[in-house]
Amino acid sequence: MSGPTDAGPRPGVHRTPDSRFSDLPNFDHVPHYRTWDGLRLAHVDVGEGSPVVLLHGEPTWSFLWRHVIAELAPAGYRCIAPDLPGFGRSDKPSDDWFTYDRLVASVISLFEDLDLNDVTLVVHDWGGPVGLRVATTEIPERISRLVVMDSGLFTGHQRMGSAWQAFRDFVDATPDLPIGMLVSGAVATPMSDAVLAAYEAPFDSIDAKGGARTLPGLIPQAPDDPGAAEGRAAVQALAADTRPALLLWADQDPVLPLEATGRQMEQLLTLQQPLQVVENAGHFLQEDAGPAIGRTIARWLDSAGPA
Repeated sequence: MSGPTDAGPRPGVHRTPDSRFSDLPNFDHVPHYRTWDGLRLAHVDVGEGSPVVLLHGEPTWSFLWRHVIAELAPAGYRCIAPDLPGFGRSDKPSDDWFTYDRLVASVISLFEDLDLNDVTLVVHDWGGPVGLRVATTEIPERISRLVVMDSGLFTGHQRMGSAWQAFRDFVDATPDLPIGMLVSGAVATPMSDAVLAAYEAPFDSIDAKGGARTLPGLIPQAPDDPGAAEGRAAVQALAADTRPALLLWADQDPVLPLEATGRQMEQLLTLQQPLQVVENAGHFLQEDAGPAIGRTIARWLDSAGPA
């Protein structure tokens, strides 16, 4: 574990200046830093109590969870929201660094470095393929409860919709991705200029956007693609999993639609209650309904009790 230092990143790795993260709206939590695989990785750690780990996806960072944390922490939960490598305050390696295995390993290292056990794991977007693999085939003994939001697992058999394909084509054609535009285009309610700036903050140059550029291309499109076999193993394990699980899905998600992807996840998971639809929300449902989502998770945890 390490705190912020004056030492710069290793060669070939970009580090966003700290000044880019001043005056973030509703997100004044002091970042914590640790070192893994030669990278400085960041996370926020807020509150006390049973640990809740919140995993973001593409192209967001821990800022996404600010409204959820604002409800969970006062309710008596310790909220840990990491920035995946390439995102947020974490170091940003070059495009060729990113693999599914490395992203998974980075999250495993968080659990080990912080010695986290009896965790409620909350996943969204790319946090799902990473986190659900961590929770099933990697370190299931550390995770007691699952919350899945507009996410899933990639097996090489899944069908990606036209909205996702358009997004993939845009990413391939646009190395200097407009991050704020990508996020604002997948919410149901307009975001303020300050919030848009916060999503842009980690990406101060084209060199900072390797993760955002690369993750869409890591999704296996055929059964023999890298990551497909690991995704299928996680699906098989999840289908037999009996840990408490909560499934939330936005009613207006253009990327992973409710009636296609959401209902498939509902059939896969062993749920104590049906999928809960989050109304008037897009893919980044934490922006549209963050406080309500935080309260829903807190109530569910209060009622779920020990796994």
